[in-house]
Amino acid sequence: MGKNVALVLGSGGARGLAHIGAIEALEQRGYTITSIAGCSMGSIIAGMYAAGQLEEAKEWFLRVDKQLILRMMDINLLSTNSLVKGQKIIQELEKIVPDRPIECLNIPCTIVATDMISAEEVVFRTGSLFEAVRASISIPLFFQPVQIGDRLLIDGGILNPLPLHVVDRTDGDILVAMDISGKDSMPTEPIPDAIDVEGKLAELTARGIPVPKAVETRLRQLGKRLDGIRQRRAADLGRNVSFTSMLDRMSDLQIQQNTLLALRLTPPDIHAVMRQYAYTTFDFDKAEQIIADGYRLMNEALDEYEVRN
Repeated sequence: MGKNVALVLGSGGARGLAHIGAIEALEQRGYTITSIAGCSMGSIIAGMYAAGQLEEAKEWFLRVDKQLILRMMDINLLSTNSLVKGQKIIQELEKIVPDRPIECLNIPCTIVATDMISAEEVVFRTGSLFEAVRASISIPLFFQPVQIGDRLLIDGGILNPLPLHVVDRTDGDILVAMDISGKDSMPTEPIPDAIDVEGKLAELTARGIPVPKAVETRLRQLGKRLDGIRQRRAADLGRNVSFTSMLDRMSDLQIQQNTLLALRLTPPDIHAVMRQYAYTTFDFDKAEQIIADGYRLMNEALDEYEVRN
């Protein structure tokens, strides 16, 4: 069984910190990452790893809290197409590793963005690492798009959230995907379970436990009220959906479907999956937990692969 890995890291905001744990699991199990590709958050981790600075990046992310996140939000007051310029984030990353040409990194590294003008995937294998990363992380409406020549670049995850087909491959390597946009159900307000008041009363009577008439009446009234709430919530799922959550869900569904398409077109040998609603896009203050989950998920996927092979 070969141990060389072509690793692909998907998009998904803060869930992308799981990529750090996934890489640690691969290396601890004796696998050698010989090439890497990523988009959006996956492009940051791919670039840091290919530059040999992943440990430094991990230490930095573990120090991130909500206050630091706010300080990095360089609000774009004059723009009509984005909230944040995005330059402060790149400046922070350059403190970990200075910018350098992608082709000069330790292993082949591929970063993917989307040209919103031509609706084409843009693949970076050469040129400035942080220019490519800045383009790849440009969440539409949030980060300012990056113009390079006649291209206007946004988040690579828009067209291809798991860029399996672009990673550089060598003969006999293993194609490994860390997918952080796994199919998941939309979180909704929980519907209370029905309360079997009559059954509980019958059980108490059978056990010889007396129930005062006033208490029995009150319990029946409460049961009817709760059952009415349950039925109303079940009949009106739309109460969980606001204008903002509707837009978020539409984006989530697009990413999920594009991820499934990428997996069908280029099936990986090893596929580790984190569900899309495991963490939100901006849960960077939960770095330790997300990294640990990535480590666990990759180990589970490796266990399955090694049993098969």
